[in-house]
Amino acid sequence: MSAFLSEATRLRDQIVSVGKSLFDRGLTFGSTGNISARLSNGEILMTPTNASLGSLEPERLSRFSAEGVHIEGDKPTKEAFLHQCMYCKRTQSGAVVHLHSTHSVAVSILANVDPEDVLPPLTAYYVMRVGSLPLVPYYPPGDKALAEAVAARAEKSHAVLLANHGPVVAGKTLLDAQYATEELEETAKLYLLLHGHAIRPLTPEQRRALG
Repeated sequence: MSAFLSEATRLRDQIVSVGKSLFDRGLTFGSTGNISARLSNGEILMTPTNASLGSLEPERLSRFSAEGVHIEGDKPTKEAFLHQCMYCKRTQSGAVVHLHSTHSVAVSILANVDPEDVLPPLTAYYVMRVGSLPLVPYYPPGDKALAEAVAARAEKSHAVLLANHGPVVAGKTLLDAQYATEELEETAKLYLLLHGHAIRPLTPEQRRALG
């Protein structure tokens, strides 16, 4: 087996494994959410349309050329452009996770959040894995105008929150993207639990000390 085929097989299996893990723990549901990973030649593997992340089949994943053309596998998700515009701006990223996870979506619906950085720095791991979280205005699912809005935010942050929709998170590896998405969801949960209470987020000095 060539090195490329070996890499593709490994990434396909990893996407299936991560998808099942996210689904089994209730971080995604039905056929919502999508995952992608980028191969060393620039091609992208992505979960297809109308597929549950809990029951993915490796050979049915959508495959895109480095130019973003669908070349193999099942029909791609209509949210494929979300992944492609993240890769365009985050050139070192090897994977993207997009979920409709409950607590993150709930925060995206709240009025009066800071659109430049939605969640406060509640924990060290949130700061290290997510950092800043800008809010992207609401657009209907599949609206290509959303790609431009995401791309603008992705220039400075590897994680964005789509209003009334959910997070899109890029990482150097699929596990990096997965862990950052999970950290975001747990921080959103903490934020909602603390809503209405005085909080003590990390100070700027404490954040800087984390690198």
